[in-house]
Amino acid sequence: METIVVSIGGSVIISEDADVSFFKKLVNLLNKLSSKYKIFIVVGGGKTARKYIELGRELGLSEETLDDLGIKITRINAKLLASIVETSNKKIPSTTSEANKINKTIVIMGGTIPGHSTDLVGAELAEKSGADRFIIATNVDGIYDKDPNKYDDAKQLREISIEKLIEKYGTGWNAAGSNVVIDGPALDVIDKIKIPTFVVNGKQLDQLEKAMTNQKFNGTRIII
Repeated sequence: METIVVSIGGSVIISEDADVSFFKKLVNLLNKLSSKYKIFIVVGGGKTARKYIELGRELGLSEETLDDLGIKITRINAKLLASIVETSNKKIPSTTSEANKINKTIVIMGGTIPGHSTDLVGAELAEKSGADRFIIATNVDGIYDKDPNKYDDAKQLREISIEKLIEKYGTGWNAAGSNVVIDGPALDVIDKIKIPTFVVNGKQLDQLEKAMTNQKFNGTRIII
């Protein structure tokens, strides 16, 4: 049985158009694929986490405290998803080692410690579980040459090398709540373990399924 790790953004789980119907379809997809794959899901914090972090930063809170606030939001989001996936764990693990030991075909978790984004958590979990693929499910159709939410002429990159991504974003950690497609430390782990990594729009569940099952999909393949 192949193992897949999916880092799914909080902007996908909790968004204006993520209604009950979306959740039901997502759960049905996970249940269907769990008969063939071991699936780890790492859930992000999204706009809710960033709102807390922005407010806390204005109030003068430390970056570690801000990061801890964001982590707690990711775990709330993970708890919501785990609660409706009957075959998954109900207690949200606090470490990737703990998650890797859970004997379920679907394992759901959030963030872990300050300085670790959920993408980095997903990459580390991919390493520990010996995953076959790492999927980053965001709210845009893959990686672009610039922010498609700000620039109408942004171009989708169907493929990009890990070297070019590291050259552009580096491998260092930015401030809590940074809204980038893949942060530097996650890129560093992806490069180290050489895992096939795909970036896809998690709101497009048909494309998410294709990425998870290693079919041609609308998104970006990171060349390792």
